[in-house]
Amino acid sequence: MVTSVPLRKQPVQRRSAKRVEQMLKACAALIDELGYDGVTTTLIAERAGVAVGSLYQFFPDKRAVVQALTKRNLDYFTAEIDRRLDWDHLEHWWHGVDTIIDIYVEMYREIPGFARVRFGDVIDLRFIDDERDNNTVIADQIAGLVAQKVNVPVESLYRTITIASDIGDTILALAFRRKLFGEQDMIDEAKRVVRAYLAREF
Repeated sequence: MVTSVPLRKQPVQRRSAKRVEQMLKACAALIDELGYDGVTTTLIAERAGVAVGSLYQFFPDKRAVVQALTKRNLDYFTAEIDRRLDWDHLEHWWHGVDTIIDIYVEMYREIPGFARVRFGDVIDLRFIDDERDNNTVIADQIAGLVAQKVNVPVESLYRTITIASDIGDTILALAFRRKLFGEQDMIDEAKRVVRAYLAREF
């Protein structure tokens, strides 16, 4: 379970929810432009078209805004995995590796702010959850989803999915973060290596 984002209060009314959404969109755009360190709560409020006091009604600081953005991205990632995988016709669940990697790559290329902070590891290795590192939280989310869909105990999947997730992330980092090799070559390599690992395990 991902720890809750430290909101001062939950946006109950539609108008309040819209303001929070404006702040998150503004934060994502600013991260793309300035990086995490260059973003301030004042800049977020200005870009969102709200008073900085309105931002502080919902978020205690910039970190909390980015945590909310990160949690939304993680929820989107998990929801897209569930939506795109044809669970009823998946001969072996590891055949979904290509789809999961494709979703991550699409987010990296298309979701505002994601390429600069991803799931928070750029800021803090325990950005999503104070008690677990970010990759562990992500692997836990995927393992829980897969276990539910294929009706197997999550404990039997957790170790394998954690390792597979770290393998894929490390290979993709060579293209997207370290920029040592071509993006498509590393995307294809990540798929090949992760699939080979899972095939060996199962």
